[in-house]
Amino acid sequence: MNGMDPARLARIDNFIAGAYLDTKRYPGFSFLVSRGGQIVHRSDQGYEANSIFRIYSMSKPITSVALLQLYEQGHFQLTDPVSRFIPEWADLRVWVDGTPASYTTKAPERPMEIRDLLTHTAGLTYSWMYRHPVDSIYRRRGIDRLAGNSLAQMCELLADAPLLFSPGSEWSYSVATDVCGHLIEVISGQSLDAYLKEHILDPLRMADTGFFVEDAKADRFANCYAVPSLSPFGLPDGASGDDMVEVDSTSPDSPFRSHPTFLSGGGGLVSTMDDYHRFCLMLLGGGTLDGARILGRKTIQFATQNHLATGGDLASMGQPVFSETRYDGIGFGLGFSVVLDTSQAAVIGSPGSYAWGGAASTLFWIDPAEELIVIGMTQLMPSAAYPIRDELKPQVYAALVD
Repeated sequence: MNGMDPARLARIDNFIAGAYLDTKRYPGFSFLVSRGGQIVHRSDQGYEANSIFRIYSMSKPITSVALLQLYEQGHFQLTDPVSRFIPEWADLRVWVDGTPASYTTKAPERPMEIRDLLTHTAGLTYSWMYRHPVDSIYRRRGIDRLAGNSLAQMCELLADAPLLFSPGSEWSYSVATDVCGHLIEVISGQSLDAYLKEHILDPLRMADTGFFVEDAKADRFANCYAVPSLSPFGLPDGASGDDMVEVDSTSPDSPFRSHPTFLSGGGGLVSTMDDYHRFCLMLLGGGTLDGARILGRKTIQFATQNHLATGGDLASMGQPVFSETRYDGIGFGLGFSVVLDTSQAAVIGSPGSYAWGGAASTLFWIDPAEELIVIGMTQLMPSAAYPIRDELKPQVYAALVD
C-alpha cells in the first residue's frame, strides 16, 4: 500500500478514538494520509466523509499561493514596499512605549516589504492575542473579522496603528495574510473570493471551499466547539470549565452561512477533507494537478524554504502565540511553517516538511521527501488545547515501510 503498513495506520484511528473521542475532547475527527499521490488511509469518526469544516488559518496557505501566482506574473517583487499598493502605509510607525490610549513610536528600520506579509515578519498582530498594548489598539479600532469591515477598510484602520517591531526583525502571527488578500484584490482588480474561485478553487475542482456555506450544503456543515478554560476566542455567556461548549452552529445565524463583508484570506474559508487534499496534492505535485497548473515547481520550492532573517527558527524570532507545537527547529516560508531540524523540534519528521493549521484544531503537513500528505479535520477551539499534531507524527511515520 504505497510503502505504508495498513495495520499501523489503522491503529491511529484507535488512538484518536480512545484519546479524543471517547473522552469527549473532540466532537469528531476526520483523518487522511496519502503517499505518492494516492490515499492510503482515510477515516471519518463522528463526521460524514463530505463534512464541511471551518478551516480558519488553513486559509492562509491558499491565499499565499494566490499572491504568489501574481508574483510569478511579474506584478511585484517580494522586496517591493507594501506602500506601493497601499499608499496610506507609507509612514508606518513602530511601538516604543506607553498605553493603548497614549503611546510613543519611532520610524521603522526599513519599510515593510511584501515578503514580510507572507512570512509574518511585518510587525502586525491579532486583536485576540491579549499579549501587548498594540493588540488592545486593534480591538479599540475594530481591526478584526467581526467588525464588518472590508479588506480595504481594515488596511485603512491599520495605517494609523503602530507596528509591534521593525519589519523583518521578528516573527509575529498576525492579520498579515488578510493584507495579502487585499493586495490580491488591488493587483488583480477582482474581489478575493472571485480571484480564488477563478484561479485556484475551480481549476483544482475544490467545489466545497469558499467563504460561506450555501443553504443547499448546510446539512453537511459541522458545529464548532471550544474549551472555555483554554480559549482566547469569543464564548457563550457564562461558559466556563474544561468541557466542550458549542460556539458556532450550522444555523443561518452563523457568520459562515452568508456571504461575509470581510473576505478573510487569513481565516475565513470553509472546506472539506477532499478539497483540501486536492490543494495539498497540487503542492506536492510541483504546482499542478490533473492538468491544472497553479504554480511553478520552483516557486513552491522557494516558498517552502525558511525565509526568516539569518535563517533563524520561530523560537529565536517568534512572539508567543497559542500553538499545539513547539517553535524550536521550525522556520517559516512564504505562507507555511517549515521543518528545519527535527531534533530541535523534538518530533519525528523530515527537514523540508511544511505545514499549518487552523484555530479549530484542523491541521495538515506535507513531507516532500516521503511524498506524504497528512490532514486532520475537527472543530474544537483553540488548536492549542491538545498536542494532536505531535501525537500523530510518530504514529504516521511509524507506518512507513519503505
